[in-house]
Formats: sequence, C-alpha cells, structure tokens
Amino acid sequence: MRHNKSQPAKKPSFALVVDGETEYWYFQMMIRHEKDRLNVHIKPELPSKKTLSGQFKMVKDLAADYDKVFWIVDLDVILKDTAEAKNGSKTRLAEFGGYLATIGKKHLNIVVVVNNPCLEFWLLLHFEATSKSFDNCSGAERQLQKHLPGYEKTKKYFTNQNNDIYLRLRPERAAALSNGGKLGRFDVFRPCNPISEMHLLFDTLGLGLGQHQESK
Repeated sequence: MRHNKSQPAKKPSFALVVDGETEYWYFQMMIRHEKDRLNVHIKPELPSKKTLSGQFKMVKDLAADYDKVFWIVDLDVILKDTAEAKNGSKTRLAEFGGYLATIGKKHLNIVVVVNNPCLEFWLLLHFEATSKSFDNCSGAERQLQKHLPGYEKTKKYFTNQNNDIYLRLRPERAAALSNGGKLGRFDVFRPCNPISEMHLLFDTLGLGLGQHQESK
C-alpha cells in the first residue's frame, strides 16, 4: 500500500522593491545570512534609479506573482523634490500619498516601508533610541559614523565577505526594531517626522522582535 509522504510547507514568497544601491547591498546580505529561512527576491536585480511612478508600477506587477511585496522608500529625495517644486505643480509627496492611498484600498499584499530620511537612519537605530529629525541623509550618515567609524556607501563596505553590514548589525537588530517601532508609522500629513518602518518587513519575515535572534 502506497503511503503519501507529507510535503514540507512551502515558504511564502516575498519581493523587495528598492531604489538605491545601499538598500540593494543591505538586503543582499540579509538573504546571504538568512537564506535557509527565507524565500525573498530583490527587485530590480540590477540597482537602478526609477521614477516614483516606475517603482509603483513594478510593485503592482510583482504583487500578482508574490505572496507579499515590500516597497522600501527613502523619503529624503521625495521631500527634497517637494521643497523645490514650482508653485501649483503636483509635488512628489502628493504623488507618493496617492500611491499609498491606492495601495491601501486595492493592493492588500503590498507593504510600503518608509525610512526618513534614508536607510542610514535605520542603521543608526541599532545604536541609538533617537527621534532626531535629520534634514538630509548626510546628517544621518555623520551620526552613524560615530558608531561605525569608516562607514561608507560602497559595495565593498556593505558586502565585506566576513564583516558585511548585515552581519555586523544583526546582534543589535532587536534594539533597532524596538527603537523604530516607538517612532510610529509614516504620516503623509507629517512627512518630516523621523521614521523607520523596517519592523513591518522583519516581523513578516519572522526576523522581528520575539523571533529567534542569533547570539552575539
């Protein structure tokens, strides 16, 4: 008599849409170290700058093929473009707010993750429980360098074979998630508030607070 062996549960599939090289390198390293636990793909495969509308289209298209899609957004460029917009023209912030509203109504398997001003603020939260508002990413980078001397936005620094950025910061991830969670969620009507919503991603991936954390 033939017995059917139970099949292992299929891992849910996730896509991460990023717009910058630093995010791409960071998540590459996450996948390197968590590959046995995750089914995650970074899009696009080759980092390239895309318009907001281009990113939004990619996110929607991927939502048809993945269980969940995370759109990782650095807000500094959006706020800069908004500040420089001509009077009467539609701002980048208004455009982004429209996409958020559409996602909330029609695309329930899309999660938008905002970092303000940028990824470096998330990295900084591994060391500080800060709610300081940085005018731009450079300010967050300078503060981060106090904890990571020699920090630089290069592939070599982020992907060092035995000391990459994810591996270095992983022991402090619980603190970063807690610090970020205390800052609340992004509010389009209060866009300048410092924010890191990375807990939305890590909690879903099973790498968040209360999950198994690798020992230091």
